[in-house]
Amino acid sequence: MRARLVVFPIRGRIWCFSRSADPSVLASEASSQATTFKELRKNISISGKSFNANAELLVDFVANKMSKAWIGLENAPEGSFKNKIHGLGLRLLSRVKPAEIFLRSITKEVTRVEVIYPSSLDARLVRRRLRHVAMRGKIIHKKYLYGSISMLPLTSSFAVLPLPNVPFFWNLFRAYSHWRALQGSEKLFQLVSDSSITSATDKEENDQNDSRNESYSLEPYWVLKPSEELENLARHDNDDDGLSQSAIKRICKIYDLGTNDVIKYQRLG
Repeated sequence: MRARLVVFPIRGRIWCFSRSADPSVLASEASSQATTFKELRKNISISGKSFNANAELLVDFVANKMSKAWIGLENAPEGSFKNKIHGLGLRLLSRVKPAEIFLRSITKEVTRVEVIYPSSLDARLVRRRLRHVAMRGKIIHKKYLYGSISMLPLTSSFAVLPLPNVPFFWNLFRAYSHWRALQGSEKLFQLVSDSSITSATDKEENDQNDSRNESYSLEPYWVLKPSEELENLARHDNDDDGLSQSAIKRICKIYDLGTNDVIKYQRLG
């Protein structure tokens, strides 16, 4: 499966890394997930699946249940207790870093990435920044995954209180999020660090005096695509404070990016 990644500077050395939404892929992933305990038991009982594969099915099942419970809170009447819990959840989610959201989007099904970036950027620099994000993600999310898991026994003790156990479910979500981001980091690093890909890149860069405005394909792992359109959009309204929110919203609309997630990059630094 191919994933389209969009990369562009937000302000100074702060760059945005985001994946374009693909409704057909999202629908396919959703249809393949078990929605009942019966379906989960059937999928786990299939012979030939490893322990890790079965564990992933279980984690996805729990995550799906949590997602449906979140939708229930979102649709709760204004002013109700569930609505207030939803508001608290939104404030907590606003603290999740955009790089984590980006890495979570790189699933194990991704076998190739198409990287779109402003034509003024050097292709080698874009590749290095992607490698850096993936490498840093592997270190950070492994550490925080262990930290979130270690907090689960403590927060589960709050279940004796006559209130929703928000600390437990928050730590459960954070453990899941860090696990997914760790997997995404490893997958992205694998795609951009393959030795054969590196050799092909180095050879092409040596044969060209200026590769910034050239598009080249590195089958079957990735394609780097400098974009004049993205260059013009990223340059528009770009001042000392970086891209304006109106420019960011235009980019998100054209490339099907999550606007709220991209705007988070603007607040970094």
